[in-house]
Amino acid sequence: MKKIIIQDREFEVFIPYERIRSAVEKIADSMNDDLQGKHPLFVCILNGSFMFAAELYKRIAIFDSEITFVKLASYEGDKTTGKVKQLIGLNEDIKGRTVVILEDIVDTGITIDNILNQLNGLEPKEIIISTLLLKPDALQKEVQLDYVGLEIPNDFIVGYGLDYNGQGRNLIDIYKVIN
Repeated sequence: MKKIIIQDREFEVFIPYERIRSAVEKIADSMNDDLQGKHPLFVCILNGSFMFAAELYKRIAIFDSEITFVKLASYEGDKTTGKVKQLIGLNEDIKGRTVVILEDIVDTGITIDNILNQLNGLEPKEIIISTLLLKPDALQKEVQLDYVGLEIPNDFIVGYGLDYNGQGRNLIDIYKVIN
């Protein structure tokens, strides 16, 4: 297994890119069936979701869809702060629209819960949540996820958009910490 070092932590390959790509394709295929005629607005949660969103959105065959980005922060190092800080907000009017949240990982559920509370106040027709990764053992909030790529254990991971202190987002595979 390939190992890497980022700052003071050692990581090993956990999910190879081919498995990630397969999970993204499966989500895209389902969305292409489920979202026809709904003129969805995809909302990518930055920073971590940019690779998932790009990979997914290029496979969306719904021509009357749009994508936008919001930037939130809830991690410091390898720990969640339990608080969600909004750095860049939503500029589009979502009243009466189908909104599809694209998240890289749902672990505690705090970020998704925060986003849902904000978006529901803007009166969308419906909110659909898609996440590449889910850590069911880490959930602290009950959230309904419509599309889940992969369920994983509660390990700290980097790669494919996920970072450790801002580093490792560029890795094509997902790595888990081993020390």
